[in-house]
Amino acid sequence: MMLSLADWEIVRLSLKVSLAAVIITLPFAFALAWLLARGRFPGKLLLDAAVHLPLVLPPVVIGWLLLLALGPAGPVGALLDRWLGVSVMFRWTGAAVASAIMALPLMVRAMRLSIESVDRRVEDAARTLGASPGRCFLTITLPLSLPGVVTAFILGFARSIGEFGATITFVSNIPGETQTLSLAIYSALQVPGSDATVWRLALISVALSLGALVASEALSQRQRAGRSGHVL
Repeated sequence: MMLSLADWEIVRLSLKVSLAAVIITLPFAFALAWLLARGRFPGKLLLDAAVHLPLVLPPVVIGWLLLLALGPAGPVGALLDRWLGVSVMFRWTGAAVASAIMALPLMVRAMRLSIESVDRRVEDAARTLGASPGRCFLTITLPLSLPGVVTAFILGFARSIGEFGATITFVSNIPGETQTLSLAIYSALQVPGSDATVWRLALISVALSLGALVASEALSQRQRAGRSGHVL
């Protein structure tokens, strides 16, 4: 079960893609979670449905839509290429974008639940004592919802580690560039006599995902215990 240099490269690329995906997504996911938790505006139900769409759409469809939008002829891809000389096609950055889109719903949901659990009476008390909305957010709302932010980060990382369909559709399966754990397992399955490779990569994938889920559940239990102690 010793890992080869190629295996280590796959693991390194998978961690790189997953971490980049959740770091990029985190501020946008928090903003969406805040809007859905506290906002009252027309179209809120439609926004909620759009945010959770990657959970129900086939990942291949998400990859195809990304290809249309960020490809060389796509509206966003053409602008990026013309203005910044940047392209995410067939690059690890494209794999990170695909993973970010697929992880977004889980991250928004975790942070939304955490924001909704913040006692509004504490915020109201702070405002009556003269705290501005910005200071109230930074000193009360954000710290109290921080466990949800951490949970969202962990869940997003776990989801990104297992991403396959959108990635292979959008940026293909290129060793050393876009071939993450899931894609490497798929490639190994196509080669006769590669059972050992499949086992190694699958066990790594299971270990990373399981570790992230255990950490997320432990954090959730700690958060619930803290709330119970606070109530008592």
